[in-house]
Amino acid sequence: MISIKNIKFGYPDTGVSVFDGLSLTFESGKIYGLFGKNGTGKSTLIYLASGLLHADKGQIEAFGHDTKERKAEMLREIFVVPEEFDLPKTSVAQYARMLGPFYPSLSAEVLERCLAAFGITPGQQMGKASMGTKKKICLSLALASGTRAVLMDEPTNGLDATSKSIFRKAVAENMTAERTLIISTHQVHDIEQLLDHVVIIDRNRVVCNHTLDEIAEKYTFGIKTPQETDPTALYSEPTTQGNACVWLRKPGEKATQPNLALLTAAAYNNRI
Repeated sequence: MISIKNIKFGYPDTGVSVFDGLSLTFESGKIYGLFGKNGTGKSTLIYLASGLLHADKGQIEAFGHDTKERKAEMLREIFVVPEEFDLPKTSVAQYARMLGPFYPSLSAEVLERCLAAFGITPGQQMGKASMGTKKKICLSLALASGTRAVLMDEPTNGLDATSKSIFRKAVAENMTAERTLIISTHQVHDIEQLLDHVVIIDRNRVVCNHTLDEIAEKYTFGIKTPQETDPTALYSEPTTQGNACVWLRKPGEKATQPNLALLTAAAYNNRI
């Protein structure tokens, strides 16, 4: 479990406060979608939760350890996939052997299976690989790491439609009851089939912090024709089929499949 309590954080070089009083908890055995506008602190939150950044005030604990202390026993339980990164000029297999002593639960079998699904061999030289191939390698290493937490920042950027499908399948196959997976992304459609829980942040404000079942219980999603109007709609936007709408679910109303892209859009427009 990763616990964030009343944190304050700002980048000294900009003088801008990113968080001031934010609290969140990420539980084991769940896949979280972390959404928010550009500049709301999604990437910053991932780096704070992993100990790569330190909060100015408040406390962050990962599996009972204060992340500020950056103890090895905590760090070996967290694997971060940043949005932008580089990899050393070596083969995937050699790199995995280098990581092995620090990540003792790293599974060569899971790594080979994930790589094979992406069409990559363990002998692939990483330094000359394309950015898309590097992303597939890093995602494979993350899922094979055996860590109790995997934190991903925009993991589907640079992946084609087929690779995104492979990614979703690999995540589902390698999720466990002991693992916490947090995915920060703007590409809601790419991951919504995976999620157990949705967190939408707007700097210090947690706009949404619900399981998918809770979202389905609280909101109704549907299409209205252009001629129809619904004053009870919290938010709507035009589509080729009509107006996609979200509104508070009425008593006795049939539950609908959550439309997370519409929900996040409503949140971005301060309608929920």
